[in-house]
Amino acid sequence: MSDGEPSYIDYEAFLDPAFSATSFANTLVLATNNPSDTPLDLSTPLSRVLFDVQEIDTHIDTLTTKSALPLLGHTKEHAESSGRILREVEGQVASLTESYKTLEKEVIERYEVAEQVRLTAERLCQTVKIGRAVARCLLLGRQLEVQMSELGGIGSAKKEDHRAMVRSANTLLSLRQLFTASKPGEEGEGIDRVNVINTLKNELVNPGERSISSRAQQVVKEFSMSSLLTPSGQSSSSTYTQAEETKSRTTSASLTLYLLSPTPANTTIDSFQPTLLLNALQDYLQTALKSSLASLARSLATLPTLDRTLLEVSARCQNIVALESLLESTKPPAHPLLQAEPKDQSNFLQPLLHALDTSSLPSYFWRSLASSLSPRVQEIMHRGGVSARTLRSNKDRVRDAIRECVNRGSQLPGAPLNKGKAIMAGNWEREAAVMVGAIIGVMGR
Repeated sequence: MSDGEPSYIDYEAFLDPAFSATSFANTLVLATNNPSDTPLDLSTPLSRVLFDVQEIDTHIDTLTTKSALPLLGHTKEHAESSGRILREVEGQVASLTESYKTLEKEVIERYEVAEQVRLTAERLCQTVKIGRAVARCLLLGRQLEVQMSELGGIGSAKKEDHRAMVRSANTLLSLRQLFTASKPGEEGEGIDRVNVINTLKNELVNPGERSISSRAQQVVKEFSMSSLLTPSGQSSSSTYTQAEETKSRTTSASLTLYLLSPTPANTTIDSFQPTLLLNALQDYLQTALKSSLASLARSLATLPTLDRTLLEVSARCQNIVALESLLESTKPPAHPLLQAEPKDQSNFLQPLLHALDTSSLPSYFWRSLASSLSPRVQEIMHRGGVSARTLRSNKDRVRDAIRECVNRGSQLPGAPLNKGKAIMAGNWEREAAVMVGAIIGVMGR
């Protein structure tokens, strides 16, 4: 005990944080009883507990009586200290409240006003940006109208200015760049919400792009430079002028289709595919192949028309040779929507050769024509009759005519006709052999 008086009560056990009343009661019952007795005597442990409680209560009362004055003094000092602390804290809180009111008046209210001004200025800035973008779109739209009127040609009193296609394509790309702006702060952001821009897009830009693309595709479709079928009396100067004009028109059309080809987001110069240009060129090749196949199949069944047909096929292949030369000499222009400039060594021919999986357009023409022609010759031979007998009896003449057709058609238009083994062995002997095999080889089966 704290006052030094002896006690039989184990105060340490009661004050232990791990004290359990249940365990204490169980221990007390077992200490005063035999576990095998029935019934148990609970009066003794109960008296022990009551006595202990009374003794503890008496002890608490004694300690409280002896220590009443010190406790009251301690309580009084504690209350006075709390009062002093409260007064000091209230003074500090009042000062803090006053400072906050001053801060709210001088900073927060001014900040709220400044924030409103900032938002207003930001909206005004956005309005100015959108206004400038709208003005630029309208200016480009007017420029596009003028350029399309300069194009002239079909249905117009003006002479055709094919270079206007390229100028129009560049204007369309500038408009496309504004229409597709999506990054914050980028010119053209938000103009899709302006009605006049949607009207401009739907009534001028989209129809204009379709019209110019169609015009360029038509120019590619009509490409022809071979003079094999022209009247022999035509002057060379006229032929030269027409050839240069055809080259120039086709170059403008190719540049236009290259520029107007779709450019998905994040497209680079390495991944860009000029789909409009490639589709137009492949359509041109397929048209030449289909026309040549149909006319050759008819002429092989009626041999008197074969010479004229082979001349037409040679002319088509000469046009393809001229187209290959033109594409090889045409470099891709700078594209404003691509992330890099075109490589110095690139040209329009390489993507087409890659798409066709060939190394040469004339070779592709002859080999494709031969693979499609063989079943037609088989059909003629299976039907029999006069056509089959005439074709078989003129085998040698047909062979020579086919070889001459390949030799003649595989040269640039206007080049002197080369005959002999040197030229045939140089580049086109294999193509000639493939063509001959597609016709003569089928006859011997």
